[in-house]
Amino acid sequence: MLRVVLKECGLFLGIEHNTTTHLEKWVSAFGGFCGIAMCYFIANVYFASDQLIFLTTSIGASAVLIFAAPHSALSQPWPVMGGHLISALIGVSCQQWLPIPFLTAPAAVGLAIIAMYYLRCLHPPGGATALFAVIGGPNTHAMGFAYVYEGVLLNCVALLSLGVLFNACFCWRRYPAHAFYGSANHQAKPKPQQALPDEIHLSQEDLNAALSTMNSFIDVSPEDLSTLFELATINAKNRTRDRGLRHTL
Repeated sequence: MLRVVLKECGLFLGIEHNTTTHLEKWVSAFGGFCGIAMCYFIANVYFASDQLIFLTTSIGASAVLIFAAPHSALSQPWPVMGGHLISALIGVSCQQWLPIPFLTAPAAVGLAIIAMYYLRCLHPPGGATALFAVIGGPNTHAMGFAYVYEGVLLNCVALLSLGVLFNACFCWRRYPAHAFYGSANHQAKPKPQQALPDEIHLSQEDLNAALSTMNSFIDVSPEDLSTLFELATINAKNRTRDRGLRHTL
């Protein structure tokens, strides 16, 4: 009984069921270490020491995504680059042109979110980039739009470059993700209209087992996978039925 209660509490709190190996966890940590070390080194060479702090804040969250969840849609190159640059541009614009102090920070983050959505580059650390352009203090404000192309762009290029090289060193990791999933699709093309027999039904335990074999943090829950599979099955059945009706007419 207690175990069931604790499990339900964990699910309610959103405690994820991590199936990655210890090696994968340490590889992720070492990748994040290397990524931030490179950004810090470049910032130390290129900028004065009093400007280092803003160069390694929101980019640290990006390092978590790139090295701990390299196959996530939020970690891919365009979300990282576009999300940071667009958010930085919006943050600086709000700081300079919005004369209402208590609305500047909320507007920067809100506008950054909607812009990232429509430009297909949703990247959560971008919100921090936009926010810091507003609350970063006199040094950041004095940079103006140089904050975008000198600070943020430099960090993004460094982190993405290292992300591609680092993740390529491990056979179970590919970054960008299309380098893995795209090649896999070319190597093993399924037969058209291939489907599971009607008597086979996937359970949540089957999805958990499948996730555990991937040895990578997948940013989706077994419950969402189960729902997606059910919806895809319904869509496939409807498509097959509609196709049969067209043939009979």
